[in-house]
Amino acid sequence: MIDSAVVDGPTSDNQAAVCTALRDDLRKIFAAAIAAVSPGPLVAAALAGRTPGSDTVADRFARGRRIFLIAVGKAALAMSREVAASADDRLEAGLIVAPSGTELTADLERLGRIEVVSGSHPIPDASSVAAATRAIEVARRAGSRNDPDDLVVVALSGGASAMLAMPARGISLDDKIAITTALLRAGASIQELNTVRRHISSIKGGGLLKAARGAETITLALSDVIGNDTATIGSGPTAADPTTYADAISVLKRRGVWGRAPESIRDRLERGLSGELEETLKPAAPELNRSHYFVIADNDTAVAAAAAAAADLRYEVVLCDRMTGDANEAGRSFARAIEALPPGRRCMISGGETVVTVRGRGRGGRAQQAALALGIELENAQTKRSAAALVAGTDGIDGPTDAAGAFVDTLTGDRARAAGLDPAGALSRNDSYSFFAGLGDLLITGPTGTNVADVMIGLQDDEQDSGVDV
Repeated sequence: MIDSAVVDGPTSDNQAAVCTALRDDLRKIFAAAIAAVSPGPLVAAALAGRTPGSDTVADRFARGRRIFLIAVGKAALAMSREVAASADDRLEAGLIVAPSGTELTADLERLGRIEVVSGSHPIPDASSVAAATRAIEVARRAGSRNDPDDLVVVALSGGASAMLAMPARGISLDDKIAITTALLRAGASIQELNTVRRHISSIKGGGLLKAARGAETITLALSDVIGNDTATIGSGPTAADPTTYADAISVLKRRGVWGRAPESIRDRLERGLSGELEETLKPAAPELNRSHYFVIADNDTAVAAAAAAAADLRYEVVLCDRMTGDANEAGRSFARAIEALPPGRRCMISGGETVVTVRGRGRGGRAQQAALALGIELENAQTKRSAAALVAGTDGIDGPTDAAGAFVDTLTGDRARAAGLDPAGALSRNDSYSFFAGLGDLLITGPTGTNVADVMIGLQDDEQDSGVDV
């Protein structure tokens, strides 16, 4: 790691010390955001009716005589633990689908009625298909006796869409992987990606709810989707889908992948468009009469907690527009917003999710890409006040890397040049991970066990620039 305090350059030693202090505060603020979306306490509160709007969920859960649990995603273990504890001996059967490589704890292994399997993310594999098959079986078992007191609890969190993969008849897993990979590389948004996924799947787009055959269902969602569209969270296995086969075709054409999509996928979508195939679950479907959907936390929850933590650290907080669209432009816009802040000790926070159009062969993720663009723009600012920023994923995993995100500050450019690194070149190659690794500026938390998309935090403290001790 290169110590910013010892880099020669036009900036003062005091500014280096201020940037170091700002980074320490960024860590504290990010930690507060993660703590606020810890899934266990949130699930417990919802099932007990302590969360605003959760009265119906708590009432239905209390009346369930036999409870069937299906938990899928990056927060599946923690969410399942709370459901199982609250259900106690009413728990009839359960399935946990956790990310591949997740370490299981003894208390879950002792719950003999719960099966724990792995699912792949972000690209599904055979384990994802096996997990989806088991989820359908659990749902069908719940609806098999037509008992009005049977209850299915579905706990969804980030990664659920890839971890439950059941390609529709005639479509192979390889074909589904091919189209998912093509859309990701083309910069498709999560909404676009899931519009396609729902129409080439037997479990998404309400497929899991259909399998429950009218059994009462509660879905608890830890949302990684901005706006909390239930059809997009996990690709909506228990939600109505307002999109159509025509929408799915439109996404593929708009992203330039229709012509190279596998024939099986084009054939299914065209048959669906002509009315030969049944559509996904629609808002007027009778299955929704006994289905209850509740979002326990989302990106706004994390942003609000970050803002409160910043205020506790004596920053004047400004909430910025959501970061969406291209990662490069989101980073640049955030840097310009920091530059426009009035003098003082100030914090700017944004939440959301960007996309990266892959043009190079480097390594990184959307948070690191946005951070690098932010750092380049920050260096070009006309004002030279001390500032630092962090862009990070709340799941602790940014793209195919072991980093949650990355830090930048007023001195990032100086330190990069001293290390022989080229910020603009790394940005164009999509090689943000290597760049930040070379500076020691990656944020590595390990998997956090939660996921509500990303946060972007910027700090400015020109009150310290005059030489006051930090």
